[in-house]
Amino acid sequence: MKAAARAAWNGGWLHAARALLSPNHGPRPPGAEVDLLVLHSISLPPGEYGGGQVQQLFTNRLDWDAHPYFRTIRGLQVSSHFFIERTGQLWQFVDVQRRAWHAGRSHYRGRGSCNDDSIGIELEGLEGLAFEEPQYAALLELCTALLARHPVRFIAGHEHIAPARKHDPGAGFNWPRLTRPMAGRGVLFPPGI
Repeated sequence: MKAAARAAWNGGWLHAARALLSPNHGPRPPGAEVDLLVLHSISLPPGEYGGGQVQQLFTNRLDWDAHPYFRTIRGLQVSSHFFIERTGQLWQFVDVQRRAWHAGRSHYRGRGSCNDDSIGIELEGLEGLAFEEPQYAALLELCTALLARHPVRFIAGHEHIAPARKHDPGAGFNWPRLTRPMAGRGVLFPPGI
């Protein structure tokens, strides 16, 4: 890693992100090499933004009785390395050297268990709906920082690594906003994107 890329990080924590530690993580398997970025979308309750419930979910502090939808996910323990709010505010919950719990049952590039060697990035939104300009700007900056640190070769959506059960980030995500600036960097996207 080059000195400029190193300066952007404090260990596995990106200086540009607001840090909020999630307890939902574990070690990566021996020999795991991060080569995949997985994009997700999330809003809690679905379609509502900016209330802090995503941060509460990732830190096991969500009040399950605060909304009827929360009762349907009661006890869920998940995390993502990063979360980008509609405003472009970037949060980090898990050290990138650790395994976050974002992908679940998954398979991509001939391997299963994508949590083992990927970094999860959640975008505040609802699958099928459009994302905001500040989110795309923050996502591009984040991907650039991650590519400078890790041998990332693949970027895919949750819908691509778990197609039988997930649909995010969905049709509202404008993939060319990411594929065009990533052109020439050796990153592969799912077929058809």
